[in-house]
Amino acid sequence: MTHPALQAGHTAVITGAADGIGLAAARRFLALGLNVVLADVNAERLLAAVADLAAGDRAMAVPTDVSDPRAVEALRDATRAQYGDIHVLMNNAGIGGGGSAIERPDRWRALIEVNLFGVINGVQAFAQTMIDQGTPGLIINTGSKQGITTPPGDTAYNVTKAGVKALTEGLQHTLRNTPDCQVSAHLLVPGYTFTGMTARGQGDKPAAAWTADQVVDHMIASISAGDFYILCPDNDVDRATDAARIRWAAEDVAAGRPPLSRWHPDYKDDFEAYMAAQQLENAGWLAKYNDRIRAMDEPKGESGFVAGFALGTLF
Repeated sequence: MTHPALQAGHTAVITGAADGIGLAAARRFLALGLNVVLADVNAERLLAAVADLAAGDRAMAVPTDVSDPRAVEALRDATRAQYGDIHVLMNNAGIGGGGSAIERPDRWRALIEVNLFGVINGVQAFAQTMIDQGTPGLIINTGSKQGITTPPGDTAYNVTKAGVKALTEGLQHTLRNTPDCQVSAHLLVPGYTFTGMTARGQGDKPAAAWTADQVVDHMIASISAGDFYILCPDNDVDRATDAARIRWAAEDVAAGRPPLSRWHPDYKDDFEAYMAAQQLENAGWLAKYNDRIRAMDEPKGESGFVAGFALGTLF
């Protein structure tokens, strides 16, 4: 059953909507009969995307810099003026290319302003309005597996997405403890997805990557199933592998291992042995998960469901 917020005639607002996952969500919401407000900092690409949707007065472009709280409030006000109540907010705008902990302070600030404060601004501008409407609602924040396992490389990006995770968890706690609130929060955690931000000049989609449409299909099915954590697989890494990697990362703290021990040479053999053991332990669990995905009629990607464990990839 589709979530009650995703009904014909309702309205969704999506940031970072000029391409990638945001634009794919706009297409899917329009197909479900919703009105869609698309926001992006790149006005030219945004207007072209809305024109390509050919949705008439059911789609509206609002160029928006999510790092500016006043601009996000104006996005809310423009949506209400055009369509009335707001039922879905998807805080999806994001940028990459930060850096390590000891470099590029200007990029650190840019990532924090867009990736983290952009989501905070969206939540603070829209959430209370959506609660006060007294109607079913969804707030979907786009996180990342890098905000959970925090791999070496782009520490700035990891920090912003770890912040989005903590923010969304706290938001859901607040919403579920607010009397008569019909709004819920959800953390979208894509796997390897072929989008404008991840393509990096590649012409064709790599076989390992999901498309943005697949991520959105998984998102809608997972929300309808009641999931808070929308942890997406891809064509290379399955759900059980993700779960095992997340447990290993959390155990660094509990077991007193060095941080990021998965990438520490002294723990290489331990990690590989752990993953092999997890593969055996989770074979039945993975089969049940794949059955659940099939039951939700979820897209399987080019290579179908992945039954094994891939070691040593970034996420």
